[in-house]
Amino acid sequence: MEKVKLLKEVRGINTYTNAIDVNFSELIVNTPTLAVPELDIFDLFRLYNQLFYTIPLTGEYSHTTLIEQSSQYLGTNVIDLEKQALIEEINTLKQQIIELSETYLTVDSITN
Repeated sequence: MEKVKLLKEVRGINTYTNAIDVNFSELIVNTPTLAVPELDIFDLFRLYNQLFYTIPLTGEYSHTTLIEQSSQYLGTNVIDLEKQALIEEINTLKQQIIELSETYLTVDSITN
């Protein structure tokens, strides 16, 4: 029978962290980070044109939202500008109706 000598090493509370990893690094799963491609303004518009018809008209992620956000950034309301253009067109058409009516009345009074 052979004698085996066992040695026991005792460490104090201040020295055990130098020898023992207490960070639970074995439990952390290292997941690879996904590389996010950098986009420039040309990529943005290319993607926008590709997605144009799939973007809903209204809702959180919609054409309406894009218009509202852009309008806030520009400091104006694009929809109001469109309405103003329509109002101006209506006023022009009304003026043309008045002028044509006056012409008609003048021609009608001459022929009668």
